[in-house]
Amino acid sequence: MEQQQPPQPQRTAERLLSDLRQEAARADAKGSVLVAAQGMTAAALVGVLAARGWHPSGLSALGRTTWWAGTACFVVSLVCLLMAVVPRYRTAGWQPGAAVTHFADIRAAARRGQTVLEEALRETDRAPGAAVLVSLVENSRIVAIKYGWLRAGMAGFMAALVLLPGALLVG
Repeated sequence: MEQQQPPQPQRTAERLLSDLRQEAARADAKGSVLVAAQGMTAAALVGVLAARGWHPSGLSALGRTTWWAGTACFVVSLVCLLMAVVPRYRTAGWQPGAAVTHFADIRAAARRGQTVLEEALRETDRAPGAAVLVSLVENSRIVAIKYGWLRAGMAGFMAALVLLPGALLVG
């Protein structure tokens, strides 16, 4: 007996869902690398300046303003990059009778008992296309949020990389 192929739109949705999951993993990897780069940058800058006994109070008013603006950009950038790698959940909680499409759904169904979890799995099997579409929408939302935080974090980091050395040059 030959297994029936899912309809084309469902295969496309499944492929897109796989792509989205990979994209979320890439966004997390990018965020992690950028957080590490910020840590190394901060350690190098603080190490060099501390070894020389430097303090921002030795700067002119313009230099201090530029320094603290750069520091603020650096901190905001770090927060944004950390927000990019924070695990995301669905916007709505799972309810009995719905398919499970996310690890949080499985946990919610399991907390209600094995029978509820088994019924949720049967519901997922009954309407796999609907489950894939729900998962596709949620995963695309998650990836869009992650990349939004990454863009903001990178912009802040670039601004800090200009402002902090600029403050030292202004003096």
